[in-house]
Amino acid sequence: MTAQSPTAAVLIIGDEILSGRTRDSNSGHIAAFLTEIGIDLKEIRVVPDEEDRIVAALNALRAAFTYVFTTGGIGPTHDDITADAVAKAFGVAVEHHPDAIKILQQHYVAPEELTEARLRMARIPVGATLVDNPVSKAPGFHIGNVFVMAGVPKIMQAMLLNIEKELEGGVPVQSVTIDCPFGEGVIGTALGEVAKAHPLVSIGSYPILAARNFSTKLVIRSREPAALEAAKTAVEAMLAEIARDKAGDSTLTDY
Repeated sequence: MTAQSPTAAVLIIGDEILSGRTRDSNSGHIAAFLTEIGIDLKEIRVVPDEEDRIVAALNALRAAFTYVFTTGGIGPTHDDITADAVAKAFGVAVEHHPDAIKILQQHYVAPEELTEARLRMARIPVGATLVDNPVSKAPGFHIGNVFVMAGVPKIMQAMLLNIEKELEGGVPVQSVTIDCPFGEGVIGTALGEVAKAHPLVSIGSYPILAARNFSTKLVIRSREPAALEAAKTAVEAMLAEIARDKAGDSTLTDY
C-alpha cells in the first residue's frame, strides 16, 4: 500500500484476553472499520493490566503509527488502570474531568448511585478530550494520536463511530476474491511471479481443507483500480494455464 496512507495500531488491554477467559472481537471490528476509511492497520498488541507494560507498548506504537486505538481498562474497578498508564506515557497527571463528572451525574441521577467506584470513570489525563459513549455514558478519551475506548464490544463500537470525525482517512483499499481449485503447493511459484509483476497490489493466499483436499482463496488488494483489475486478469490467466498443464493430474489438490 502507498507510503502516504495513514497507519494505525490497536492495543488490547486486559488480563482476561491473555488468559483466554474473554475472546477479543474488538480488533477485528476496528480493522474492518479502518479499512473502509483508508487507514492501514499495521499492528495489534495485547498487554496485561500492568502499568509499565501498557506504557511501554503505547509509547512504541504512538511513535510508529499515525493513530493508536486502545480498548479495555477504563471501568470502575481497581484493575482499570488504562487512564493512569496513558497519562504516564504522555507525562501528565490524571484528574476528574468536570464534563465527565457531569455526564455521570446525569446518568446516575440518585446521589447514592454515583459511587466512588463509578467516579473513577471520570478520571481523565490532563489535556485529553472526551470520547462520547452513547451506550453506558462513561466516556473514553483522546490525547495526542491515541484514542482510548472501553473493552465491552458494544460500547467500543459506539465510541468508534464517534471517533470517525477525528480521523483523517486515505483512499480505501479495494479487493477481489478468486476461488482457486488448487492447493498452495501447486500454485505457489506461479503466484509469486504474478505478485512480483504487479507491485501495486498485495495478493493473499488462504488455504482451505475439505474432504482431505486443499483449495485456496486468493484475495487481491489495491488502492489502484486499474492495478487491481490487471492483477485479477493475470491471476485468472495463471490458473487457467495451470489447469491446462495439469489436466488429469491427481496431485492438483495437494497442499
